Amino acid sequence: MSISARTSLLLRGLRKSFADVVAVDGLDLEVMRGECFGLLGPNGAGKTTTIEICERLTTPDSGTVELLGMNWARNEGELRQRIGIQLQETQFPEKLTVEETLRLFRSFFKQGISVQDSIRSAQLEEKRGSRVGGLSGGQKQRLAMACALVGNPELLFLDEPTTGLDPQARRHLWDLVDGLKQQGRTIILTTHYMDEAERLCDRVAIMDHGRIISLGTPQQLIASIGGEHIVEFATTGEIAPALLTAIPGVQSHRVDAGLHQLSVSQLHTTVPLIFIALNDAGLPLNEFRTHSATLEDVFVGLTGRNLRDE
Repeated sequence: MSISARTSLLLRGLRKSFADVVAVDGLDLEVMRGECFGLLGPNGAGKTTTIEICERLTTPDSGTVELLGMNWARNEGELRQRIGIQLQETQFPEKLTVEETLRLFRSFFKQGISVQDSIRSAQLEEKRGSRVGGLSGGQKQRLAMACALVGNPELLFLDEPTTGLDPQARRHLWDLVDGLKQQGRTIILTTHYMDEAERLCDRVAIMDHGRIISLGTPQQLIASIGGEHIVEFATTGEIAPALLTAIPGVQSHRVDAGLHQLSVSQLHTTVPLIFIALNDAGLPLNEFRTHSATLEDVFVGLTGRNLRDE
């Protein structure tokens, strides 16, 4: 099988600057067919610019973009029929009803699913005749997803689809994405929510300053930080880093806003040793907690910033 037959998205040497700001800096990326691929990073990392270049909403300064074995210069008409796009914010005519909006979007495609099926897939049956201006935020996001799917796309771009939604609305969209994965569609997802990426994505790329700084499955990236668990604590006294890194089982140590964070391999053996070391040093604890390592911890370990930092 050729590379183009196996690959839904291929980026090579992608660059884009806005005045003196380099948004995308020589990015290379390959996404396989049938894969749910997550593009993660803080605001300003270059995620949305990368996605907009792939969608031909933004023109790159240099580099190549290949989608489904085609490119925008020669195959724009066919690509528009075979991809689906959900933007961070979609502005719909507020006077149209849900059904009228979907009929409008369906008219853009030669082939696709029926309006009735798209309404059903987004669970908007009860809002079929409601005007868009009266929908809740979650309902508008589901409508945007339905519009992205009405052409029955092979490749789907979802740019932060659950930002601002309540937990119930987020989980409904997760279920919808799960169903799309089971149908074999390729999904490119950007998100600030790490639980979302771990739940939905087969592989993720972490971006910072326009570059990919880590790439792999969520499990591979979490394993890369060297410990399965994170211990966090605060104390009123000063601690020499060597005191903590010398404790058996401690893989790494950092301080974030006064909170000490240790990556450890086994809680049951390492936590008692941490208590002993702090007690021997006369350092009282103000707070103490543990959690399993996450993609958030991976990003903090790589960049020293939280994923949701501006």
